[in-house]
Amino acid sequence: MTVDAHHHVWDLSVRDQDWITGPGLQPLRRNFGIADLEPEARAVGVDRTVLVQTVTVSEETPEFLALAAAHDLVAGVVGWSDLTSPGIADELARLRELPGGRFLKGIRHQVQSEPDPEWLLRADVRRGLAAVAEAGLVYDLVVLPHQLPACAEAAASLPHLTFVLDHLGKPPVASGEREPWTTHLRALAALPNTVAKLSGLVTEADPASWTTADLRPYTDAALQAFGPDRLMFGSDWPVCTLAAGYADVHATARKLTSDLGAAERTALFEGTARRVYDL
Repeated sequence: MTVDAHHHVWDLSVRDQDWITGPGLQPLRRNFGIADLEPEARAVGVDRTVLVQTVTVSEETPEFLALAAAHDLVAGVVGWSDLTSPGIADELARLRELPGGRFLKGIRHQVQSEPDPEWLLRADVRRGLAAVAEAGLVYDLVVLPHQLPACAEAAASLPHLTFVLDHLGKPPVASGEREPWTTHLRALAALPNTVAKLSGLVTEADPASWTTADLRPYTDAALQAFGPDRLMFGSDWPVCTLAAGYADVHATARKLTSDLGAAERTALFEGTARRVYDL
């Protein structure tokens, strides 16, 4: 089994994706569904996926849970719920009771869009994160490099919650810079309740001219920091299509990890995701 631990879907007739703005993102301004993804995933041997939230709209998560219940490909959902709400614990319980509620595995918020670099350290947010842990869920981090120190502080203060770093914290691949991203990544990885996704890097590189060599310093740093037992493959489809097709993203991840042993590759392409998301 191979698990794709990070992808999205959306239907613009149901809801606008207001983050798709600017000329570079125009190719994403169409519908992307499970029916579009499934043949591409199956073609490269991906058997299970994790569907991840895209917008901070409460209606999206129940829709995703229903999709998971209807499609064998989707084994888990990372949804959105307002962490700052005093009723967050009740809301998580409600989601679990909905059709497909058993597929809810984690919660994510667009922290990368928050102007406060220490948003994760706010008292109301920490209360919400504690509720996520109590519900037996994990928390996905979608952040920018300058927000990584707050991620580490939040993870240290909530050792009973597993934090999943999406896209390796979006390192500046296009510019080739590695610091202070590398130092911040290592500090986060030093905490045992953290894992990361080998995902989203092709769109952090130059989408028109990226090479495997451009990505390698960042994947090598992640492997050194987390190890394959705490890393998982994610396609970031369909966002990845701005720079590469699904098969290319999968093949690139395989190439970047080709030096690993068989057991290590199994962990990165299956075991970590199955364990962390309880698939």
